[in-house]
Amino acid sequence: MRPPVPLSAVRTFEAAARRRSFKDAASELNLTASAVSHAVRKLEQALGVALFERDSHGIALTAAGEALLDHVSRAFEEMNRGFDLVATRAPQLLRLHCAPSFAAQWLTPRLARFMASHPDFEVRLAAGMDYARFITDEFDADIVYGPPRGEGLIVMPLGQETVTPLCTPERARRIREAADLPGQPLIQSDNKLVRWPLWFERNGLRAPPSAGLRFDRSFLAITAAADDLGIALESTLLAERELASGRLVAPLAERASNVEYTGHYLVFPALTRRRTPLCVFARWLAAELRVALPPELPPETQQPVRAQQPAPAR
Repeated sequence: MRPPVPLSAVRTFEAAARRRSFKDAASELNLTASAVSHAVRKLEQALGVALFERDSHGIALTAAGEALLDHVSRAFEEMNRGFDLVATRAPQLLRLHCAPSFAAQWLTPRLARFMASHPDFEVRLAAGMDYARFITDEFDADIVYGPPRGEGLIVMPLGQETVTPLCTPERARRIREAADLPGQPLIQSDNKLVRWPLWFERNGLRAPPSAGLRFDRSFLAITAAADDLGIALESTLLAERELASGRLVAPLAERASNVEYTGHYLVFPALTRRRTPLCVFARWLAAELRVALPPELPPETQQPVRAQQPAPAR
């Protein structure tokens, strides 16, 4: 009969196997590296099989270790999902990291609608150009700009965006064709994947020398264009509020070759795909943008029923 295995040893093994490092697992679990190594040794002795190969370069999972990690990971996922389903004392917490311009221009204006549909949720949103480091479990998901990086991630493309020149209606009256742009102040967005040289090349023109205003965020370029400081080459998705209000127009939308590309992605670790707040948010985001959900997401389930609080005495 196999001796009982302490849950703490299983948790230590999962962290070491996921991080591929006793030292990193020790940091995550607030232990010493020797304590992690000792716990793993005890687990190997209890199971009668080696779970890691050890050499001077570090550790690597054996075939048995890989098999055990698969089962243990799913077990911890189910435990976390169970905790999410029965927790009633606090709101469902959604921790998001997001590219700054998407957060400012698209996501934040819609959060009121999301919160109205999910009043039991608490949303914490941080914006930055650096990708979220999921190894610290600080965030549930990240909306990134540009191709996602990292291993073990589920990726949901957020649809195609159209990049076209945008300006005020007054300035648009002076623009009849692409050849009219070089005579106008062109706002530069330094961190965009699609910039003026590419747009001019698509339209058979040479890009004029860079001059005038330069920004490192799209939301700044969009604001500058809406204030009539020049013409911004930006995504109509990010500028949809300004376009809807008439502060900005796309004078060459039907008269030039614009650029269409997938700029933003929702990414999250495969190990957290069953967290209820993450699943709910991913489904809401997919519905808002009319994009496909990743097949790795679990089937949609009903929201957990909150415990009814007794009515106050009158």
